[in-house]
Amino acid sequence: MKTLTSCASGSPARLLSVAGYRGSRVVSNHEFCQWIDSSDEWIQQRTGITERRWATPDETVLQMAAAASRDAVQRAGISLDNIDALIVATVSHQQQSPALATALAAALGLSDVPAFDISAACAGFCYLIELARSLVASGAARHVLIAASERLSDMIDITDRSTAFLFGDGAGAAVVAAADTPGISPAVWGTTGTNVAAVGIEPWPDAVAKRQAFPHIVMDGAKVFRWAATEVAAKALEALVAANITVADLGVFIGHQANSRIIDAMLRRLALPDHVAVSRDIRIQGNTSAASIPIAMSAMLEDGSAHCGQLALLVGFGAGLSYATQVVTMP
Repeated sequence: MKTLTSCASGSPARLLSVAGYRGSRVVSNHEFCQWIDSSDEWIQQRTGITERRWATPDETVLQMAAAASRDAVQRAGISLDNIDALIVATVSHQQQSPALATALAAALGLSDVPAFDISAACAGFCYLIELARSLVASGAARHVLIAASERLSDMIDITDRSTAFLFGDGAGAAVVAAADTPGISPAVWGTTGTNVAAVGIEPWPDAVAKRQAFPHIVMDGAKVFRWAATEVAAKALEALVAANITVADLGVFIGHQANSRIIDAMLRRLALPDHVAVSRDIRIQGNTSAASIPIAMSAMLEDGSAHCGQLALLVGFGAGLSYATQVVTMP
């Protein structure tokens, strides 16, 4: 097995485990078309989505994050007492302060552990992995719990034919730990510096003025598509160089589950060999922003399409416009 490149100094890190949690309510394209003028065929052709998972009222961002986190810790074969730090990615925690991470720490029974949120939208989970890897490399932590949780169904304009059907709800979590050999390569991450408003969430004052319960997601789909299919795909190639591997060494590709057409465009740019397993979780989940990659990764391990020890290329991209991509060894 090809060995990944580590950081210049400090302890290498790896993923010990990953877990996903899907919202309980299944919303088919046929059901969705009662709210918008569209069809199951049109939605599938444009996005690859056949259904999406929405949270029930009891499935809050905290409840979903806690469920995924408990599963991740159990699968890692450690106890919550071993966790040295907790980082959460979310754009749908509706309380500005305190952070969702602090509430999650309390729900898990963690104390005297640094806990904080990041907001990197759909690149969030890849950001979490890099932050956790860096904490381990610095010696600040040996076990870092990372979680991403989103309830995007609260934040859609149900009448918007261009975006409403895209989004789902769920959470994912993983444990990053110190290792003898590298299992996580340094990330290629950043922001483009342009098209900041191409996708995002409208300001709260705008939502209040329109008497909405929550701010709505807004997106220029064409701009996001072009950027992801070209610039972000090029960053993914850079991540392979940073990891000191080639596409032939990969066993798995997990891109942010935004749109099947974006995934197809990335595959063409990357020229991945046929043996590489590709996640298409978008088909049954919809776009869950920061939670999409861990949900997809967990599903591939559970259904046998990916296996422990394989090298996986992860590619996250979203609002900002932010991106992050790295190679990990599947837990």
